Amino acid sequence: MKKLPAKTIQLIANGDLRQSANQATWPLQAAMEKQLTQAVAALGYKLLRAHPYKPKLGHGFIGSQKEGMQVFAKIDPRRPLIVAESVWQYSHHILHGLISHRGPILIVANWSGSAPGLVGMLNLNGSLTKAGVPYSTLWSEAFTDAFFLKNLEQWLKTGKVVHKQNHVRPLARCTLPTRAKTLGKKLAAELRQRKSIMGIFDEGCMGMYNAIIPDELLFQTGVYKERLSQSALYYETTQISDSEARDVYAWLKEKGLKFHLGEDPATELTEAQVLSQCKLYIAALRIADEFGCEAIGIQYQQGLKDLLPASDLVEGLLNNSDRPPVKNAAGKEILPGQPLTHFNEVDECAGLDGIFTARVHRALKQPVENTLHDLRWGAPAHTGTVDDYVWVFLISGATPPAHHIGGYAGSDSHRQPPMYFRLGGGTLRGIAKPGEIVWSRIFIENGKLKMDLGRAKVVELPREETERRWRETTPQWPIMHAVTYGVSRDQMMARHKANHIQVAYATDAASADLALYTKAALAKELGLEVSLCGTKADGSKF
Repeated sequence: MKKLPAKTIQLIANGDLRQSANQATWPLQAAMEKQLTQAVAALGYKLLRAHPYKPKLGHGFIGSQKEGMQVFAKIDPRRPLIVAESVWQYSHHILHGLISHRGPILIVANWSGSAPGLVGMLNLNGSLTKAGVPYSTLWSEAFTDAFFLKNLEQWLKTGKVVHKQNHVRPLARCTLPTRAKTLGKKLAAELRQRKSIMGIFDEGCMGMYNAIIPDELLFQTGVYKERLSQSALYYETTQISDSEARDVYAWLKEKGLKFHLGEDPATELTEAQVLSQCKLYIAALRIADEFGCEAIGIQYQQGLKDLLPASDLVEGLLNNSDRPPVKNAAGKEILPGQPLTHFNEVDECAGLDGIFTARVHRALKQPVENTLHDLRWGAPAHTGTVDDYVWVFLISGATPPAHHIGGYAGSDSHRQPPMYFRLGGGTLRGIAKPGEIVWSRIFIENGKLKMDLGRAKVVELPREETERRWRETTPQWPIMHAVTYGVSRDQMMARHKANHIQVAYATDAASADLALYTKAALAKELGLEVSLCGTKADGSKF
């Protein structure tokens, strides 16, 4: 191992497993690394790339766990290391090396909607937190702002950056309403008595180590995994008749869902792709019914993506109360008028949260539809009387039409980007309706299940601003414009331990507060360590 000169910082760039994605996003990463190199140099240090650009592949990302191990075999484990991310990355490609690394680690992302480094960074942060690996984290748009440079200098000198998290309050320091505590205990007792099954169609989607809950931690919640195979899901999909698929398709069109169809399946959404998705929808419901699953998660990205069009339309339908009816083998309709909670990308933390949310909201007679989003990006936007910081919550699937302005009639379906989805398939796109929401995240730290909860409002932006934000991110996907109460941009990024954030609507602010308190009480009763983040809508503390 070659000895490095003093004030030399090693850099690695982790990427996607899909070469098409790595190739398409490499220019964004190269630009980000140039900015970061200049920032480090201005502080008197040198950034040294620990692995080369690969001309034959057209990118310089670590593209597999195998490659990651080869890279880390040549890295000095005692020297400082920066992981620079401007793209989505598969955390398991480098997790092994970061676990054994003994020098300071800094995870850095670019603040950009078009380059999802923030999403990749948050997933890696959550994975490192679960693995018990010390790390620091930073983010910046141009790597020239005072916030970034001050903290970068601190890390270069001390090997550590600590962000203030005074927006976080342990539940023990909060006063819960009696109704919330009583209902939380009641729902917890029900889960212990009548346990729940969470259907897992292959664990470990997209390298998300943080999204896998160890069984022994899950047991205390009354929720148990049914490990299912995507092979079985594919087979069941092939057994669905064309007529059943057309019934689902006709139902959706009758509801007003618009499909943007074309003729070239390589680049456009075709009717055949949509009909295949309708079959997948029926198959997923029947398997869930057969195994008694209260919630399911479809991995899709690896394996199934090479056999079927995308599952995203399916996921959004499953999460909606009003959805195409499907009967089981006995001729009985499956969960009439109810969602089958789906957690995108088999994020089990989101799945457990989804089960809690549905039970709490059903008991409170609040909307039961809930979903996860990527905590994708954000920017200031004029929302009325003040310029608020408005987050872009965005995910390829899982969002129910009940969350969209106009429901089904206000939603449409676009072909998934070929870069990620070779066989296409339609999305379930819409603009989230204004209203009060509860946001939350379950994560794992110090061998314990933990949960953060907070409050936010969804705002409606001018259509041209929504279109701009779609262009900056992924215009085929559903979007939510969210303003978090009492939690700033940097506080959210410093604390959040996942790329995903769970959201559910309530009818008004008071109902949302009660739903938050009740879910917090339920989680506490089931052994989770709970914290409340930010404030209520009026700025008062929880």
